[in-house]
Amino acid sequence: MPEKKKKVFISDWELKRMAPPGQKPVIPENAIISPLSRDWLEYGDQGTGHQSPVTSHQSPVARHQSPVTSHQSEGRGHAEAELRRRIAETGRKLYALGFVPAADGNISVRLCGGTVLITPSGASKGALAPADVSKISMSGELISGRKPSSEYLLHLCVYEQRPDVTAVIHAHPPVATGLASAGIALDKPLTSEMVIGLGIVPLADYATPGTEEVADSIAGFVKNHNAIMLANHGVVTCGADLETAFQRMETVEQAAKITLVAEHLGGGRPIPPEKVKKLEEIRRRLGL
Repeated sequence: MPEKKKKVFISDWELKRMAPPGQKPVIPENAIISPLSRDWLEYGDQGTGHQSPVTSHQSPVARHQSPVTSHQSEGRGHAEAELRRRIAETGRKLYALGFVPAADGNISVRLCGGTVLITPSGASKGALAPADVSKISMSGELISGRKPSSEYLLHLCVYEQRPDVTAVIHAHPPVATGLASAGIALDKPLTSEMVIGLGIVPLADYATPGTEEVADSIAGFVKNHNAIMLANHGVVTCGADLETAFQRMETVEQAAKITLVAEHLGGGRPIPPEKVKKLEEIRRRLGL
């Protein structure tokens, strides 16, 4: 009696890599393909914009999120291969700025169908290739690639509370991290850019990296803030797309530098409350 071949799970990313240019791949008889793989086989690269039915990988919170909005363009409007390229590119930019030295930091993008692309554990963001990026479910299950970042729970916490967000970045910009280690939040309206671009950036309590404590520490801030400082740890930012999340990380570090100088010169003079209200109105009109 012939020996049965062991079943092999093939993700949509792996399936695309198997496909000859302009053709569909030959699927092995012993293959088990994911729901997203079936979408891609039926719809091609447009499947990234196709809203797949809820799968068993999704968390209860994810199942009851609001319908996809126009703001969710990053994970809905681009093919997975392009999103992987953008994650790698963002990693290089963060590394060049000194925000993620060695193997620090992590980056993720939410896809349709309840899956997330996230940087792998222990990888330098300055030398990341698109194929290095891992894929996980909203319950944290590894779908493809290497072991995901140990901070994946931090990213999932943001996605579960913010249906408008499709990208999350966690980094260690030195000045902002220094302020967070000194117990200083970015909560003073020192410049119009700080008020319009960020609003208040709260400081979450210290939590042990790589544990559920980190997600718990930010849970109360996620709904109302696009950037959060982590005590003695770093910063997390989010956005409707990867570029927005990246720019918010840059803005946080710039605000931290201004705050540091102001603190050394006596604490700074905040913008008057009535002027802050006008800036907040501009912020609301811009949808920030």
